Parts: sequence; structure tokens; C-alpha cells
Amino acid sequence: MKKLILLMAASGLMSSGAAMAWESEDGQHSTSASVALSSEYVWRGISQSDEDPAISGSFDYGHSSGFYAGAWASNVDYGDDASSEIDIYAGFASEFGDTGIGYDVGVLRYMFPGEDYNFNEVYGSLSYSIFSVGVAHSSDALGSGEDGTYYSLDAAYDLPVGFSVAGGVGYYDLEEDAFGEEGYTNYYVGVSREFAGFGFDITYSDTDSDAEDIFGDDLSDGRFIFTISKSL
Repeated sequence: MKKLILLMAASGLMSSGAAMAWESEDGQHSTSASVALSSEYVWRGISQSDEDPAISGSFDYGHSSGFYAGAWASNVDYGDDASSEIDIYAGFASEFGDTGIGYDVGVLRYMFPGEDYNFNEVYGSLSYSIFSVGVAHSSDALGSGEDGTYYSLDAAYDLPVGFSVAGGVGYYDLEEDAFGEEGYTNYYVGVSREFAGFGFDITYSDTDSDAEDIFGDDLSDGRFIFTISKSL
């Protein structure tokens, strides 16, 4: 029943046709929004929806200077009173002159209504050509009260006939006293394509045995994730 409700809700949102994208006449300000239905919500290799489908949505504001701010939300299932995750973020993204090297720095707050493990994270990344490297740090990782730093390396490449491939690897450096392990590694590879105004994506995600020790096999083992998305 829960899966059916999620599917019906996503179908209604995606077919609503509400246009959220906007740009001011002088090109200084813009807004955009999106909605997505996934076979499950996976974050840094770990299922956040207990292997059930997830609906997510975002709304973003951007300025020509490079400043941006936005919000993103999804349903979650941790077996407690938290049924949703709401993220708010703000940052600055631009390029170093004409070097082709892009950068993005910002701050993000994760919120979980119904539970008290909200936490903040600061992040930064550099990108060049098809590659990007990033780091995100929190002094209260996953609401544990301990430090956690996530390092990532990603790549994306456009293929013929509209397909794109992407892949990456990340390492989450965590405090062993809080999590029982010093951290874990996750990786993913996926392919996506735009068709008839929708985005379609299939991604394989997996982690190492340390993640299984922290979060359990059911939430951290290898899995395929299917997503259909729509920009509004």
C-alpha cells in the first residue's frame, strides 16, 4: 500500500505541468524545481528508505554572481518517528577565470522531523572536464555528535544518442567510537537519458564490508536504483 501511494503521488506531481522555472528579464535571477520517483533513496551507498520507493523534490534559486540557495526533500524510513528528510542549502559556484576549473562551496543542513538527529555540513568541490573532487565535513555527522568527513571523486560523460554515463567513489571518514568503524567506502556507476521531457536513470550502488558492519547488510549491500525525474 505504501508503495502504491508513493507511485500515485509521483504520477500526479510529474503530470501536473506546473512550470516552476523562471528567469528575470535582466538574467540576474532564476528559479527551478524538480520532482523524482526512485525505486529507493540511497545516500552515500546506504539505503535511507529501507529499500522502499522514494519521492523527492527540490526548489532552487540562482543568481548570476554564482550564489544559489535551495531546498530538497524526500521520504525516509529508519524504523523510528522520522518519515521525511528536508535539506536546506546555500553556496557559491563559479569558475576560476577562463581555466575551465569550476568550484562550488556551501553549507547544508539535514533535518529529520520527528527525530533529533539533525546536523550541518560544509562542503566544497572542484571540477574540470568530466571529473570532480569534493569534500564535506560535519562536527555532528549523522547526528552522532562526532566528526565525519566525506571525500568523493566523480566523473560523468555524454555518450551518443543522448545517453550519459556517470560513476564515482567515496570514502566516509567517521569516528570509530561512535560507529564501530573508522569509516567506509562506497561506489556507483550509472547511465541516464532524457526522453519526452523526463529523465531516466539506472544506477548500481555498493559499499565495502565496513559499511555493512555499521549499517547492516540490508541497507548497504549492492543494489540497482531506478529513477524517473521531471524538471518543472
